[in-house]
Amino acid sequence: NGKLDRKALPPPDFAAATSGDDFDPPSTPTQTRLASIFADVLGLERVSVHGDFFELGGHSLLATQVVSRIRSTFDVELPLGELFSSPTVALLSERLELLHGSSSRQPALVPVDRAQPLPLSFAQQRLWFLDQLDPGASTFNIPWALKLTGNLHTEALRQSFNALIERHEVLRTHFAMHEGQPVQRIQSDVRLALPVVDLRALDSSSRDAEAQRLMREEAIHSFDMSRGPLVHATLVRLADDEYLLLVTNHHIVSDGWSVSVIVRELAAFYRQFSGGEAAQLSPLPIQYADFSVWQRQWLQGEALDAQLDWWRANLSGASLQLELPSDFPRPLVQGFQGARVERMLPRELVDSLNAMCRQEGTTLFMALVAGFQVVLSRYSGQQDFVIGTDIANRNRAETEGLIGFFINQLALRARLGGNPSFRELLERVKADTLGAYAHQDLPFEELVKAINPERGLGFAPLFQVKLVLQNQPDEELKVQGLTFRPLSSETGTARLDITLALQETARGLGCSVEYRTDLFTSDTINGLLSHLSTVLEAAAAQPQAPVSTLPLMQRDEQQRVLVEWNNTARDFPRESTAHALFEAQAARTPDATALRFEGESLTYAQLDARANRLANHLRSLGIRAEVPVALCLERSLDLVVSILAILKAGGAWVPLDPSYPVERLSFMLRDCAAPVLVTTEDIADELPTSAQQLVLLDVDASFIATQPESAPVSGTSADNLAYVIYTSGSTGTPKGTLLQHRGLSNTALTAGRAHGFTPTSRVLQYAAFGFDASVAEIFGALLAGSTLVLAPRERLLPGAPLRDLLRDESISAVTLTPSVLAQMRPEDLPSLQTLISAGEACSPELIQRWGSRLR
Repeated sequence: NGKLDRKALPPPDFAAATSGDDFDPPSTPTQTRLASIFADVLGLERVSVHGDFFELGGHSLLATQVVSRIRSTFDVELPLGELFSSPTVALLSERLELLHGSSSRQPALVPVDRAQPLPLSFAQQRLWFLDQLDPGASTFNIPWALKLTGNLHTEALRQSFNALIERHEVLRTHFAMHEGQPVQRIQSDVRLALPVVDLRALDSSSRDAEAQRLMREEAIHSFDMSRGPLVHATLVRLADDEYLLLVTNHHIVSDGWSVSVIVRELAAFYRQFSGGEAAQLSPLPIQYADFSVWQRQWLQGEALDAQLDWWRANLSGASLQLELPSDFPRPLVQGFQGARVERMLPRELVDSLNAMCRQEGTTLFMALVAGFQVVLSRYSGQQDFVIGTDIANRNRAETEGLIGFFINQLALRARLGGNPSFRELLERVKADTLGAYAHQDLPFEELVKAINPERGLGFAPLFQVKLVLQNQPDEELKVQGLTFRPLSSETGTARLDITLALQETARGLGCSVEYRTDLFTSDTINGLLSHLSTVLEAAAAQPQAPVSTLPLMQRDEQQRVLVEWNNTARDFPRESTAHALFEAQAARTPDATALRFEGESLTYAQLDARANRLANHLRSLGIRAEVPVALCLERSLDLVVSILAILKAGGAWVPLDPSYPVERLSFMLRDCAAPVLVTTEDIADELPTSAQQLVLLDVDASFIATQPESAPVSGTSADNLAYVIYTSGSTGTPKGTLLQHRGLSNTALTAGRAHGFTPTSRVLQYAAFGFDASVAEIFGALLAGSTLVLAPRERLLPGAPLRDLLRDESISAVTLTPSVLAQMRPEDLPSLQTLISAGEACSPELIQRWGSRLR
């Protein structure tokens, strides 16, 4: 469950556990050897036979090392769970006596003949294959950096690197084809150049900026697997006594544990080559190529089947795709662009979790996994899914000091069904984790092949989210007047949707989240960490509580989400009719332009007067409250005049789009039973009219112009019908929906406010007349005092016609579908300030292109 091999802090009872009156020495040869193993793995001088391994600072990773050394020392295959149930030297020695004779089933890991073709390990083969698809990609680079402070001997450092490369064959390895299969080729002599970049001549800010640029450049170094070497380094001189050592290894020859081996041995060699004592490094019993051959020979037949059978049974029925809500639509092809968010959770929380784990017989890692599963379950709504973790996979003593790609990925099943208590969930996590550790030898690549999950190019197989606990702090090393201090480095990539790396430190629990930037924003990831902290805090305080009751949010966030964000009530003139609100706006800005159409325009006063004349005519025809009036017109000034006139007369307009099929128009006229149809002579000739009384605006224009300019008394209220809109009829017969004045007024005022319409806005009426979106456009603009621009159908066609219209009319606000918007360029429309896009999925590229203009 981690990449490195030491715990960050000694336990509170460190001194008592290693010395004093409570110390009980071993009394048998078995206890003596076990105590030596415990002490060596834990980094203690001595261990009492009754000292609990986990209370002394042990964790799952160190437990794996204990099992490895027991196998080597006693030739016994000890299940990892035995150490959890018997965590002291005294108890474990009794278990070993009972297991005596159950020798290890694994073959010996020994050097092999270098004359034979050397196969790739399973993990190496996957990365080699991916490199064939995208040669030289930096996705699987492992960049790291050291801050060197003191009197550096550059040549000694270069010699140290080359001694390290000579010691570890994997750093001299490249990959070639042999009889159609990739093989490892080990070169006899590889020298690292270690170029030096001197930044001392730059001022402080320029030096820091250039150093960061060099770190990014080093992190994405492109490797050629067919030639090698697959390690690269650059030395950056910042001052006379200050340097940055930038190193990048390709993952195919290295892993996180390997980095700690490199740093430790590099320091030992530097001590030697800078005039100190010779490097005290034990001879390596094997090399990475020996492990690759051993793995291929062992993991076949019954050994492979036993591993596969357990994994198949363990994952059977689990969802292999975690459906987390994302900030952006998931791309069809998985992206690898990433970023990182870091946060420190308080030390008090870590202490509480450790105390709970001691009581429950689990580890901190297991508690963190359980808490993370709770958060992911709440986010996704899923109760049975899979997350990943890394395992060092160095469960044999021979591999502990090697550089190479040993790390494996394990699939941990989250089982939250039945609303367990956190304590019960922790037990489930413990059982699943120990089972996974016991079967960690199966390479993840082989597991994916065996499970054969449903594949998709947009997500990783088996799991898309990972949690990793790193158990070793960043330690300073001092050698020959030089201090080595590790620094963080990153590639700007993300291999999974989310990878949460945790590390226990003196200050608390360090959290570093690597995430895909094509799915999530940093705010979302910060929120996830906050929710994880809240869940863990509640779980540590009340492990008996059902997981469904563990809060995600602190009180301030609950207040914001449940109260403040829902406090959307806004007072509006709820008893006013829509036309009364328009009349009030016309009284405030009588001379402002209300409508424009093909060079013609009407002020608010002119629009109000023309609507009043037509309204008085409609009153004379018997239009009163709740009476529907059919309206069939092409886009024009008369369209808006007629809508207002129908409302002022007390009626409700029924939009009939002239482009609709005759059958649909005929049905709508019959269904709404409108006694009056407002249209023009040309359109009327095409309509299937029968009982309707016609108002032909072009023929009757002279008569309508003689009607009074004062508004009629309609007697309508906010509860009366304002308009009838018909559904598209895609599921059968179109249905008329009845809308009241109160809803119309609320929608129009809210739309104008949300879209930022002002008296200086020029709003395009784009939506088809028969759709409700047109209502928000027309009244949203007019009730805000804006200018509403109408245009004939042919000028609204996507592409050049619409672009020219938007530019010629200096449109500042428009509602367009993403497919129409995709044909526009922001630089062509300098006046456009507000874009409302709806009706289809909006791609990330469009969002990025239009930026802050989008609403």
